[in-house]
Amino acid sequence: MGNATGAGGDSVVIIGLGRFGSSVAQALHELGHDVLAVDESADAVQELAGSIGHVVQADGTDIETLKQLGVHEFRHAVVSMGQNLEASVLTVLNLSQLGVKDIWAKANNPQHGRIAERVGAHHVVYPEHDMGQRVAHLVTGKMIDFIEFEDDFAIAKTRAPAETHGKTLAQSNVRQRHAVTVVGIKRRHLDFIYAQADTKVEPGDLLIVAGPTREIERFAARV
Repeated sequence: MGNATGAGGDSVVIIGLGRFGSSVAQALHELGHDVLAVDESADAVQELAGSIGHVVQADGTDIETLKQLGVHEFRHAVVSMGQNLEASVLTVLNLSQLGVKDIWAKANNPQHGRIAERVGAHHVVYPEHDMGQRVAHLVTGKMIDFIEFEDDFAIAKTRAPAETHGKTLAQSNVRQRHAVTVVGIKRRHLDFIYAQADTKVEPGDLLIVAGPTREIERFAARV
């Protein structure tokens, strides 16, 4: 099962089918990836069974069970057992020992995340924290969308400030003046415009900008 892929897809095993795990499993399945979803709860398995092809009731903390399921054949694994620290860490350790090359772990706090990394997780995600940060940036209306990456780097969609109206990007000199890069422009009823030095900004334009999170916040506040 793990070596097969869907249309342009990778193979992913999801262990833990709470709200986050189920959402990831369904999204990956809809994108055409080969997904195996695993949870020890019969109710969780039953709830997801009609949504994706391969759903199994099993204990992710049992390495022999994981071997039988062939999880070592999957290219990626997501451990979504954030409410149970011990089970989450043991499952990550099992996947690491089985040689899974790309392990993602959901964590509720930094301590959980650090432990998961020490036992073999390659990536740690904090869904509640990350969503809280995103909403905090959106709720004031200064940004229309906001995504923050590691090392305090972010991409945001924001309204073009008045100082850029009627000027090309070279003339407004956004990058030098504000330490952010305009990646593109979205104009009402028109296709996405990739930013060039001679691209002219009009009132009502939305700018997609990238740069250090603090500088993005300052630039968006100029609207």
